[in-house]
Order: sequence, then C-alpha cells, then structure tokens
Amino acid sequence: MGLSGRKTMLKTLRLSFGLRNTYRVNGILYSIRQIPLLKQVIPVAVYQVRGFKIFANVVSVLWEIVSAFLGKFLYFIVMIGGAVGLYRLPSGLETPLFLHLLVFLSVAGMVLNTFMFNPTKDKYYAMILLGMDAREYTLINYFYAIIKVLAGFLLCSFVFGFRSGLAFWQCLLIPFFVAGMKILMAAYTLRDYEKKKNAKNENNLSKYAWGIVAVCLAAAYGLPAAKVLVPEAASVAVMCLGAVLGAVCIPKILTFQDYRIMYKELLVDRPVSVQMGSEATAKVQREQSLKNISADSSITSSRKGFEYLNELFIRRHRKILWKSAKRIAFVELALVAGSLLLFRFVPEFQVRVNKLLVTSLPYFVFIMYFLNRGAGFTTALFINCDHSLLTYSFYKQPEFILKLFQIRLREIIKVNLLPGTVMGVGLAVLLFASGGTDTPLDYGMLFVSVVGMSIFFSVHYLTLYYLLQPYNAGTEIKSGTYKVISIVTYLLSWTMIQVKLPIFVFGVLSIVFCVLYCTLASILVYRFAPKTFRLRM
Repeated sequence: MGLSGRKTMLKTLRLSFGLRNTYRVNGILYSIRQIPLLKQVIPVAVYQVRGFKIFANVVSVLWEIVSAFLGKFLYFIVMIGGAVGLYRLPSGLETPLFLHLLVFLSVAGMVLNTFMFNPTKDKYYAMILLGMDAREYTLINYFYAIIKVLAGFLLCSFVFGFRSGLAFWQCLLIPFFVAGMKILMAAYTLRDYEKKKNAKNENNLSKYAWGIVAVCLAAAYGLPAAKVLVPEAASVAVMCLGAVLGAVCIPKILTFQDYRIMYKELLVDRPVSVQMGSEATAKVQREQSLKNISADSSITSSRKGFEYLNELFIRRHRKILWKSAKRIAFVELALVAGSLLLFRFVPEFQVRVNKLLVTSLPYFVFIMYFLNRGAGFTTALFINCDHSLLTYSFYKQPEFILKLFQIRLREIIKVNLLPGTVMGVGLAVLLFASGGTDTPLDYGMLFVSVVGMSIFFSVHYLTLYYLLQPYNAGTEIKSGTYKVISIVTYLLSWTMIQVKLPIFVFGVLSIVFCVLYCTLASILVYRFAPKTFRLRM
C-alpha cells in the first residue's frame, strides 16, 4: 500500500472513530440529563458546555477500553467457568471440559455475531449520509473489532485457561481460534451474497441459523451432563483448523468489492430500527408488530371501559404476548424430562441437582430474570396502544392510570405465570426425584418462591414503564434512569447466583418482598405516573 493509501486509511479510521465517539458522547450526555436528581441541575445546553463534553469523552474512551475485556470476562465466568464448576467431573477432565465448552460456544458465537453484518447507526451515518468509502470504512472497523476480540480473549484465556489446566500454547491459540471462526463466517456470508445478492442481517437470523445455535448449546452443556466430552486432542485440532481457515479467508474480506451495494440494501432498502430516524423507526416496528396482530374482525368484548380496551388488546396480540411464554414453558418441560432421564443413568448428577435445589434456590432469580417477558410486554403496549392514547389528557388522570395499571399487571402476571408455574412444578418434581428433603414444606415453598420471582419481575417492569416511560415517538429508549435501573436489576439478579439460603427461608423472604413491592409500586404509580407517563421527545 502506498503512502497516499495509508493516509486515506488513517483518515477513514479517524473519521469513523470521531463519528462513533460523537454519537456515544451525545448519548451519554442525554442519559445523564434524564436522571431525575441531575435533571434539575444540569442545563439544557449541556451539549455546549466544554466541561461536560470532556467528561463524556473520558467516559466514552474508558468504555471503549473496558468493553474489549468486560464482556469476555463475563462470558468466561458465566458460560464456561460456571459450567466447569457445576459439572465437577473427575480430576484431570477440567481441561477437556473447558475446551469442549469453548469450541461449541465459539461455533454458536460465530453465527450470532460476526461484527460485519450488524446494521448500526454509525454505519448508516458514515456510509449512507456522509458518503464515506464503504469498503474502507467496513475493513477498518471490522478488523478493529477483530483486534478487540484478540485482546480480550488473550487476557481471559490466560486468566481462566491456566485455572483449568491449559498449557501456555493452548491459551495462546484460543483468541486466534475465536477470531478465525468469526472471519470464516464473515467470508462465507460475503460469498453467499455474491451468489444470491441477499444481504444477511445478523439481528434477524434464519431458522437454520438458530437451529445451529441450539444444537451447539445442547452439545456444549448436554454432553458433559451425560459424561460425554470431545477429546482434548480433537478440540485442539478444531481450534487449529479454525485459526487457519480464518487466516485463509482474510483475502476474501479484503477483495470483496460490493460493500456499498450490500450495505445500501441492509441499511436503506430494508431499514432496521436501530439506524433510522424516529419516524422510520416507528414505521418499521409498527409494520413488524402488525404481522403478529390478529386481523379477525369478529374479535370483540362484552366488558366496559378499560377492561374492554384491555381485553381487545390481549385477544388481538395473543401471538405477541403468549407465543414466547409457551415456547419457554415447552423448553422447561423438556429440560425437566431430560434431567429425570439423566437421574437414571448419572447418579452424581442427581446428587448435584438435589444440593443445588436445597441450598442454592436464589440462583433461579437470575434464570427468571431472563425468562420473564415483562420488557417485551411493555414494548408491545407502547407500540400498539399507548403510543396513540398518550396524546389524550383523560388517559393520564391518576385514577385511570392506576386502574389500567392494575388491569395490565393482572395480564402480564398471567403471561409470566405459565413458564413460572411450569418451572416451579418442575423443580419440585426434580427435588423429589433427586432424593427429596427432610422438610416436606420445602416442596410448596420451592414452587411459591419461583412463582414469587415471576410476579416480582412482572410488577417491576410494568412499574418502570409507568414511572419512567422510556420510549420516544420512534420507540427508542431515551430514559437514562431506565437504562441504569435495568443494569442494576441485571447485576442484582446475577449476584443472587452466589447466595446460599435454605428453601424455606428464601421462600418466606420472596413472598414478603413480593407483597411489599406490589404495594409500593401501586402507591408510586398513583402518585407519580400522571407526571411521568408521557411521550418522550
């Protein structure tokens, strides 16, 4: 590459970083101003205050550095380290288990995230609005993302790999294997585009892609439970092959000529909500939502007032509200059946499950956090109902707000109770089948605890929705407080993994907490929602 070429690449690199950083800084400043206590102090013209801009830039740079490592650390802790500790295989099998998990999860990861086919705002602004060279912009940002993968996995591989008995060279191989798999997938997708001229959006995967992910997850976690592991030599061979294939595929990424055409299709011809303006965002999300709304004109209700409005909404949106809940319940039933089958052939697994249920029930708070459909329920409410009705003053009167809040709370609890009930009954069955407990009351408390978690998250998300109403007209989340509380909710749920409490004690605490939280939520909604339940600008 000549001197002029290097200068052009450096200029593109500088502009792309500047664009991303500007967008991120503005987002940070906006989010800070949405925090209630700070909103009264920070001026509206915060974007023009040099001190605030410097602070936001520092935060942005720190986040860029931390993001290269934090996600990888959480990945190793939760997805690999937690599983290694749970299975507790005989001594000497830690290394094969670690590599077994890593290989299958990396294959799933290359399908879920390639970094190249994620339609983001910075790509839209740079390539479509500003007309930057699509090829240069893509290559610079893609290989920057790959470098972050190499750096993050290199550190984590040595930290966690040594603890599992991996050799130095095996730890060194891991980041090149992970990066190689992502490059391989990117090159394959580019080649597929040349043949079919159909841009793949990694945020909208096909059923075949999800099938591959499901098989990989089942193999990663199901086989070790049955004491079946991919031999260490085979895992290492796959890792070497992945690294080599990744290196071989780099020329394909460098020589691909249709980046602008591909991204135009991905970002403009088929717009996605994350990178369009608010009007286009609202249009796209409404179109996607309408596909799942029943058009049956015979759907009606004999109820009156808000009960009439709610029943029509529930009946017409049954596919949106109940489809995922039914799928989760089905998967839970399959997992319970699979565990009961393993009890017959793997006695050690039976002992571990019994110990987990008796002493580590708070662990399931983290699981219920992911299974709860509260966030999806409130999004559907806003897009298909409140988005229009919030423009009417009667809709925001305190007594009407509380009445509709109670009606909707009843409905969201119903939706979440299906997977919650299945899990509660399933865990009680597993407790009995794995050896039981000396306290028969524990069976009932286990069920009640899981149901209590389900109710709590239902109340939690609906309360946040009414008190913060985070969406603007384009259905983008614009409340910094909402984002902060969501992160805190995740962190608290994650810390519950480490809590050890008897079933009865945790059951009593969860019941008391749930009752108090529901009471407090109703009071707060009645007092503050008339001011906070509004459309954001």
